Amino acid sequence: MTDALADPHYRPHTAGEPANGGPRDIVILGSTGSIGTQAIDVVLRNPDRFRVTAISAAGSRVRLLAEQAHQLRVQTVAVSDEAAVGPLRELLAELYGPGEALPEIIAGPGAATEAAALECHSVLNGITGSIGLRPTLAALQADRVLILANKESLIVGGPLVKALAKPGQIVPVDSEHSALFQAMMAGRRQEVRKLLVTASGGPFRGRSRAELAAVTPADALAHPTWDMGPVITVNSATLVNKGLEVIEAHLLYDVPFDRIEVVVHPQSYIHSMVEFVDGSTIAQASPPDMRMPIALGLGWPDRVPDAAPAFDWSKASTWEFFPLDEDAFPSVALARHVGSLGGTAPAVFNAANEECVDAFLAGRLAFTGIVDTVAQVVEEHGTPEPGTSLTVENVLEAEAWARARAVELARTSEATGV
Repeated sequence: MTDALADPHYRPHTAGEPANGGPRDIVILGSTGSIGTQAIDVVLRNPDRFRVTAISAAGSRVRLLAEQAHQLRVQTVAVSDEAAVGPLRELLAELYGPGEALPEIIAGPGAATEAAALECHSVLNGITGSIGLRPTLAALQADRVLILANKESLIVGGPLVKALAKPGQIVPVDSEHSALFQAMMAGRRQEVRKLLVTASGGPFRGRSRAELAAVTPADALAHPTWDMGPVITVNSATLVNKGLEVIEAHLLYDVPFDRIEVVVHPQSYIHSMVEFVDGSTIAQASPPDMRMPIALGLGWPDRVPDAAPAFDWSKASTWEFFPLDEDAFPSVALARHVGSLGGTAPAVFNAANEECVDAFLAGRLAFTGIVDTVAQVVEEHGTPEPGTSLTVENVLEAEAWARARAVELARTSEATGV
């Protein structure tokens, strides 16, 4: 990945830009999830700028998927669960009028990957988890602009993604990385001293490690600021999500780990900051609403008017900042270590964490056991062999091992009550 890839001073990759100035054709992966539904809201409010031609989803929310297809009049619907095809066809037939052509349905484990390579201007990857890696690579190989909300694909497959991406081809959607992207416009790349990634602190800010031991799944799912899916919400509570974002920032902006700092900001108004060599710090601030970074990704390099609400500066407000308590939340330090190891270590970290979150939500693992177990899996995985090149196959192999080992350790923890 060249520095230019995520450099906001570069104009975006322009393959597929409408020649007549019409709306951009967009493919949305993960359309029924949080990012996907908010992206569709942005599109529907800006029909002159964007047109969705294909959507994909796992298939657990078939009715919503069918309603989205009908509302957007997409050409293609991709669903990874083949068992969902029958119900999906029935729902589409109900929604579409007599004689109306139904969208094509792509089904199977590779459906999202196939959708990512369809003809369009941009692909929004809003899939959760490392299953987003193959679609990310497919979009880049097909020369599409990749609007990246699936941080895991970059984290587990960093070298693979970097090898394929052209300058300006990736626009980040995570609120933190969108903020860094915008703040970096204030200076030249060589003038950046430090990246400051903000964290809300989750629902357990201020608690000690001992106090966190008794946290329940219901406690962890009660995020004070954002409305997200269960995995991301628990990751926010453990701050694993912030650790993943540190790795992502390192990969996107080629800034060393020792120059990427996490700062706790409970209000989540400032989404991240860039400190420059002259001592100036530039912050990107907006009310917590993911439609703003999504709209920026869809429209870049142009902003979408009224994409999300702005601050009401006539009202008083207080913004607070705190240092990260790394004793209570060791996940960020572990992520830095994993990112420094490179190779398949980030894939092991991410996969083990997903299994540990599942075990915690099912009541089989203590809250503090999530990161403790992930750390043990990472340690057992060891240091990558020097000179080992990363492939999709060895990423998947490392993930499979990490998942199995995490499940085994969680089962042992449940049995012993530790």
